[in-house]
Amino acid sequence: MPSIGVSRDEPRRPDVVIGDRYGTSCAPLLPDLVEEIMSSLGYSIGRNKPYAGGFITEHYGNPASGLHTVQIELNRAVYMDERHRERGPRFAQVAADFATLADALAKIPFGDLGPFQAAAE
Repeated sequence: MPSIGVSRDEPRRPDVVIGDRYGTSCAPLLPDLVEEIMSSLGYSIGRNKPYAGGFITEHYGNPASGLHTVQIELNRAVYMDERHRERGPRFAQVAADFATLADALAKIPFGDLGPFQAAAE
């Protein structure tokens, strides 16, 4: 996501914005874990503003059916020089931090998320 909004008067956006359609697209465990891990790694966190989740999050997130979606937006200023569209000095660290996050998310037992729906065969 861009580091600032349309208005230059808007303050800098958080480093990470977690979108869960205001709690409707996934079990609370998912955005809570994302926030816990990313904030422990030093990122500032926002929830659902300015991004609550787009089409996929809205249309496919159905926790009651075992389908959980969460959108994670990363402020471009964290990993790149927006003006020159080049990798910034923290690029490699940000990639490593997101690998840490992905590893933690992959370790969540299915049962902790609520009902589970197997994929169609």
